[in-house]
Amino acid sequence: MREELRSGKNLLTAIHLGWKRAWPSIRDSNISTLVTSVILFWFGSASGASIVKGFALTLAIGIIVSLVSAIFVTRTFLDITIDFIKPSSHKTWFGA
Repeated sequence: MREELRSGKNLLTAIHLGWKRAWPSIRDSNISTLVTSVILFWFGSASGASIVKGFALTLAIGIIVSLVSAIFVTRTFLDITIDFIKPSSHKTWFGA
């Protein structure tokens, strides 16, 4: 968002472009971590190590909750915040 604001875009456009540009990185990192947790769960099942299976399951649940909160909760709170404040009077909050 900071780069978009510094390039002269308005705040709403910068927010939407920032989310659009960040999404591939968020998606890729979470998918790779989920694949890792599946592999750990599989190896834990094959070797009888229930502690590894528990860690893999906890890791997967944490990643899914984190992803859902990043997409829906954080974005919603940011949109609500923008609706209730005057962004032009708080430019430093957004790195401008």
